[in-house]
Amino acid sequence: MGVLRLLGFRFSFCFFSGDQKMNFENGQVLTIGVDLGGTNLRVAAYALDQGIVDSLVLRTRLEAGPMCVVDDMCDAITQLVNRNANGRALGGIGIGSPGPLELPAGRLHHPPNLPGWDGFPLLDEIEKRLSRPVVLESDANLAALAEYAMGLGKDLGIDSFCMLTLGTGVGNGIVLNGKVWHGANGMGGEAGHMTVEPDGPLCGCGNNGCLEACASATALVNMAERMIAEGRASGLADLKSTSSSLTALDLAKAARQGDPDARLIFVRAGRSLGICLAGLINIFNLPLYVIGGGVAVSWDLISHALFEELERRSYVYALTAPGRAASKGMPGGGTKVLPAKLGSEAGLLGACILPLQTLEIAGVPCDEGEL
Repeated sequence: MGVLRLLGFRFSFCFFSGDQKMNFENGQVLTIGVDLGGTNLRVAAYALDQGIVDSLVLRTRLEAGPMCVVDDMCDAITQLVNRNANGRALGGIGIGSPGPLELPAGRLHHPPNLPGWDGFPLLDEIEKRLSRPVVLESDANLAALAEYAMGLGKDLGIDSFCMLTLGTGVGNGIVLNGKVWHGANGMGGEAGHMTVEPDGPLCGCGNNGCLEACASATALVNMAERMIAEGRASGLADLKSTSSSLTALDLAKAARQGDPDARLIFVRAGRSLGICLAGLINIFNLPLYVIGGGVAVSWDLISHALFEELERRSYVYALTAPGRAASKGMPGGGTKVLPAKLGSEAGLLGACILPLQTLEIAGVPCDEGEL
């Protein structure tokens, strides 16, 4: 039987449209998920029996302003509904957005990676265009939701964990007892803006030395650019001369090929991540901490420095890591820090399954042209 693990228990979903029973197990419901990023806008159509059945990837046109980005998003949603309806009911539209995000209002406040979006009523603008109910959530919370329902949380039987997503910025999602933790008004889980280097690089939020400024994909490239400008990274300078711009993937390739400056960049990022995680472990004492996002594919380059910092700075980790004195009886066998199972797709998958959290949604037939 096809089931999803959500909100702390397992169940199958049935939606209703008039007298017609729409059963998820038979793939009769379509959901749309959107991952709004500072670089790319990803939109997917999802069926429970098949997973993602269709998707579109667009450049996020930040220079055109939020209204144009929302227009692009809604056009893509409409395309995917029309292309994939095939008699299915539209079970809902889930949107993942960078934060800080005020919930349930769906309003953005000074998002560092979406310049010009301060105060933008994202939820209202999307619903105005689509005339459909939309569920909005922070992108990192959705990545955590997906890992809980379909990834490490499900595999390990753990219903409370913390997730960091390292991409253009650093997101943070927290699941407690099977539910996403939002804080007082949706802004809980902003560990990307914890200070890990007090006199470090300036972050987009205005602080110095945030984790985001020290360990995101953007931070890795910025570190490389500073080293090149200072004339102390000849290998990276040569690498930059052969491409229009450096990327975190370029740096990872160079590090694996033995470039010492590229390797140092990932060591520094690992140290910053370890310092942040040490604080989170000391505060939460959760059994699982998951590292996702694009930078997580470089786990082999950052993990050694990360665990060195954990051993050095977290008393709780030293006592509760698997096999340690206080690890017995903990869910999963002790405090684990692991790379995400779902990789860079976690946020998009989380957006797709977000509408499925609510049992009391009425399915709406989505014949072509209805959006």
